[in-house]
Amino acid sequence: MATPDASPDASSPAEAPLPALEEKLKVGEPKEWAAGVPAVAHAMEYALPTAGPKRTALTLLNLNQVDGIDCPGCAWPEPGHRTTNEYCENGAKHVSDEATTKRVTREFFARHSVAELATQSDMWLNQQGRLTEPMVLRPGATHYEPLGWDEALGLLADEMRGLASPDEAIFYTSGRLSNEGAFVLQLLARSFGTNNLPDCSNMCHESSGAGLGETLGVGKGTVTLDDIYEADLIFVVGQNPGTNHPRMLTALEHTKRNGGRIVAVNPLPEAGLKRFKNPQKPRGVIGRGTAIADHFLKIRPGGDLALFQMLNRLLLEAEDAAPGTVLDRQFLDEHTIGLAELQAHLREVEWDDVLAATGLTREEIEQTLAMVLESKKIIVCWAMGLTQHKHGVPTIREIVNFLLLRGNIGRPGAGVCPVRGHSNVQGDRTMGIWEQMPEWFLSALEHEFAIDVPREHGVDSVDAVRAMADGRARIFVGVAGNFVRAMSDSDVTEEALRKLDLTVQISTKLNRSHTVTGTTALILPTLGRSDRDVQESGEQEVTVEDSMSQVHASRGRLEPASEHLLSEVAILCRLARLVLGPEHPVPWEDFTRDYGRIRESVARVVPGFERFNERLAEPGGFRLPSPVDERRWTTPQGKAVLTCNPMETIEAPEGHLVLQSLRSHDQWNTIPYALDDRYRGIHGGRHVVLVNPDDLAQLGLADRDLVDLVSVWTDGRERRAEGFRVVAYPAARGSAASYYPETNVLVPLDSVADVSNTPTSKGVIVRLEKRAG
Repeated sequence: MATPDASPDASSPAEAPLPALEEKLKVGEPKEWAAGVPAVAHAMEYALPTAGPKRTALTLLNLNQVDGIDCPGCAWPEPGHRTTNEYCENGAKHVSDEATTKRVTREFFARHSVAELATQSDMWLNQQGRLTEPMVLRPGATHYEPLGWDEALGLLADEMRGLASPDEAIFYTSGRLSNEGAFVLQLLARSFGTNNLPDCSNMCHESSGAGLGETLGVGKGTVTLDDIYEADLIFVVGQNPGTNHPRMLTALEHTKRNGGRIVAVNPLPEAGLKRFKNPQKPRGVIGRGTAIADHFLKIRPGGDLALFQMLNRLLLEAEDAAPGTVLDRQFLDEHTIGLAELQAHLREVEWDDVLAATGLTREEIEQTLAMVLESKKIIVCWAMGLTQHKHGVPTIREIVNFLLLRGNIGRPGAGVCPVRGHSNVQGDRTMGIWEQMPEWFLSALEHEFAIDVPREHGVDSVDAVRAMADGRARIFVGVAGNFVRAMSDSDVTEEALRKLDLTVQISTKLNRSHTVTGTTALILPTLGRSDRDVQESGEQEVTVEDSMSQVHASRGRLEPASEHLLSEVAILCRLARLVLGPEHPVPWEDFTRDYGRIRESVARVVPGFERFNERLAEPGGFRLPSPVDERRWTTPQGKAVLTCNPMETIEAPEGHLVLQSLRSHDQWNTIPYALDDRYRGIHGGRHVVLVNPDDLAQLGLADRDLVDLVSVWTDGRERRAEGFRVVAYPAARGSAASYYPETNVLVPLDSVADVSNTPTSKGVIVRLEKRAG
């Protein structure tokens, strides 16, 4: 059963009667624009009571500044010229949430059993404050109790040394971890003898890396902010920047002011893609702001592959009609392979199939083509609306085809732009957080540290759950993140974790993962991004890599929430020495003493990080080089690869809809900050499902009906999320939308994207069963 959300001051179990939840919900009209003065007001309404005036000022005035705190809220890059207030509403909320004055102490855990905490909502758990000291849940105990760091790390080290195989340990991390912490974590795991390094990227942009790596040789985006500014045309596909990457709207406003145009492709109309009122500009405060999308395609979930295939077919036809004026023949001949096969494949694409898959009209697609033909420099941006589909990787390959056909890769104002969520999820992968790192990286580790590392691939996030469920894993170590609530198939994930001997969470705040435990559980509290990190050599800085491959420093400004907190680097290095012994050649103590020593090793292991410490001193850091910038292709073929992708669609049986999970505006990843989603007109509740009015009529349902969401999957197992209020909404026909993590329970563990193994959270076939009331 999905856990109902509790109010901030909730003290009773969250299994409240459904009618009580119903009375809180208020639904208004969706907004027609994003940000503006209300965004500033909402940010301050959250920040000031949460962190207090002094801590709010100290964090916000340093947020995203050259010598300040990198915002953990998203991975959108900072501009070269920064304003005093270089943050968005949600970034302000997130850093204030970390800077909270509330504390979770040993007395809190003495008052609340694990069973009681498990009944509370994600929001309630988060609002209790910062963790303050190590805690242990011993076998058979009902409450966490305090213990010292030596005992806590000794317990974990003993369990690790007692495993029959290093592969019985799983080391998970989210993108909140710094480059230095990520490098140390993967070095610990591989020194121990395993490549079991699942991460949050497995659940979101793994499809991007797979599709881009196969076609371009580099699994990252190829554009910079300057490219965004000077593009003639930008596609924003399967993405809601107004909520998930609000500072992107400032960049898109810059594009529009330079004469560029924007096509938005999404199953839902989103306020931020309609109009943006920049609160730092007079036109955003007292004016109408800037219209963002010039053309909106309300596409059915999963229809993007068909859309880009038709656009590509139409490009071929336009070239046929005016040879030498549409395709970039010189670029295609010099830099790509597979053109003849692609042409033959695309000419078989049929209009009827495309219109059925997309829900669009022929006129809408032809209008899009006209905009493409009028544009010389084109960028395609996307997020999880593409990646979390079974055919997510083929869709990204088709987008690459679209750009390659006209030479829109590897030149200014053009390219691919996967927009990532966590602030350092891209950097974690660069640092080696991947279960299948290439041979050159593993060999470089061995050369740098005189160690042996394993070659057998480890498990990703989905396979980690399978390993735990099957008894092939005994220890789970989560470094940041909230694995229980981020993963698909919530009940299966929780059942798997409860089979373990030991679960360990290295965290700043309480979350659901602390209540789903193995026989023994540890909570190891750590410093946040906004906290000062002082080690033996002095105050430390850490680094991150944003969505556009810019590497820069982050320096905390707040006094730590407790004298008992350790940094993630310190925790992992102390653990490594205990597990691996005093003779292990990695200088773990030096790494803890001075993070610059970690960066020196990174500079010798990872290409592009040469003179890491020296270049970090440059204002704004440095951008990692990409061979695509020079039109060098590191694919096995030595060229960019045009691919033939069979058209795949999601076909829901009669009486069913295709559900996509999404964030509310007052939410950061798995944690809601409030029960509101004001841009969509939702207030006071999260158990809602947004459905087109025509679909409701066809299903025999009405606005505000109470329903259960039931997913349909081939294993015959019923997955049910109970007690959702239907909201009539201008969504694409045949689709539904509801919030995660509440709906993660509906996504089967085995429902994954081809190639990337990413959970298909944007393409879940569901039926809506009406409830009484």
